[in-house]
Amino acid sequence: MASTSTNTLCLHFLLMLLLCSFNLQLSFGFSSQEYHEALEKSILFFEGQRSGRLPSNQRLTWRGDSGLSDGSSYHVDLVGGYYDAGDNVKFGLPMAFTTTLLAWSVIEFGNSMHDQIDNAREAIRWSADYLLKAATTTPDTLYVQVGEPNLDHRCWERPEDMDTPRNVYKVSPQNPGSDVAAETAAALAASSLVFKDSDPAYSSKLLQAAINVFNFADRYRGSYSDSLNSIVCPFYCSYSGYHDELLWGASWIYKASGINSYMEFIQSNGHILGADDDGYTFSWDDKRPGTKILLSKEFLEKNSEEFQLYKAHADNYICSLVPGIPGFQAQYTPGGVLYKDSSSDLQYVTSTSFLLLTYAKYLNSNGGYVTCGTSRVTGQNLINLAKKQVDYILGDNPKEMSYMVGFGERYPNHIHHRGSSLPSIHQKPEKISCNDGFQYLNSGSPNPNVLVGAVVGGPDSSDNFSDNRNNYQQSEPATYINAPFVGALAFFSAR
Repeated sequence: MASTSTNTLCLHFLLMLLLCSFNLQLSFGFSSQEYHEALEKSILFFEGQRSGRLPSNQRLTWRGDSGLSDGSSYHVDLVGGYYDAGDNVKFGLPMAFTTTLLAWSVIEFGNSMHDQIDNAREAIRWSADYLLKAATTTPDTLYVQVGEPNLDHRCWERPEDMDTPRNVYKVSPQNPGSDVAAETAAALAASSLVFKDSDPAYSSKLLQAAINVFNFADRYRGSYSDSLNSIVCPFYCSYSGYHDELLWGASWIYKASGINSYMEFIQSNGHILGADDDGYTFSWDDKRPGTKILLSKEFLEKNSEEFQLYKAHADNYICSLVPGIPGFQAQYTPGGVLYKDSSSDLQYVTSTSFLLLTYAKYLNSNGGYVTCGTSRVTGQNLINLAKKQVDYILGDNPKEMSYMVGFGERYPNHIHHRGSSLPSIHQKPEKISCNDGFQYLNSGSPNPNVLVGAVVGGPDSSDNFSDNRNNYQQSEPATYINAPFVGALAFFSAR
């Protein structure tokens, strides 16, 4: 039998090994160069989602021109913009949110993008140009969708071949859509900030359009899910209503313009529009957490009492995410990634990571912190939590695979995406009809065209993932998954 001192030494040695192992786990991560590579690819992804006539400098060359007559049967020009995910429909609400988050990524972390800043601006301009046309072509009208989703989803065809109806849908005084209109206003206002120095004339045009479309959203209040229910639901129903977008849109116009009437709008309408509500999910549908964090900057920088409420609710949102402290209510998988939904969970992971880093920036710049009951959470705590989420997506997860296509040694190669899964129009110029494309959907072969940078829907609550085109819940990419990830990757690429 070993002596007590020997047992103590052995126990001490084992404890040291465990501590060393734990420290190694904590220090696992990616180099700034790897984060920068992921940043470059996350922006490149948007070129694969382009609709319209592609420019000569298009880098994802397996794509071709598409949707060149969009809007023509309605005597409007709605060519351009982005397909939202793996289909060929242009949905206005998620496209506008994508644009807002891309712009916010540049506003907060553009200085860290270095050689990718021009590509990021181009990604924003591609959708901002489209939203400008959608918002300014006809007075008191916003065009919010091109394509018939039910018919589109019955086909598996390249965007270059699509022959499903390209019907156009709009909101108007008779059929209001304050949610999609106010989100469009936010997108245009945020984009105007991106181009304020590099293209001031374009910036002014974007801001004026934002003001006009916001006034339209406010004057004719109602949800576009009521006006266009059979077309936008269940795809992009506005489940949270339109109050959150009105407050979000006003906040962005105030930030972009400094016009005092928008601050007055926020102050006088805030309680009605959700300033008192705690929202715990930031997405294309629910803007409450994003608005609270955006406006909390006003309190942190100016100590303005009128914005103290937003700081308090921003803190509540953060407290809900941090394990082991009062207010915690989020769910994480065993591998440590935030889990919100069985379908496209990583959209919540990227948007949450972006908010964590943005709030950390605001806190660190102003000596602030988050109060969670008796606990104090620092900006660095938020950065650490966001890093865990970002690293999980890039490959630090139980599957040891990257959920970004084209990044790392292992990544999904059967993604639910028409253009990626069908032979390129340059390789097979003959038309592939609606039904003929399904042989490619159901094929076991990897996608022939790599949609570089696409972040897919991601794993389930147990960290399991099926790389299967028919499992769209896990294998489909979307613009609103990537948009906030651009900002998060820019942050870490500079550290």
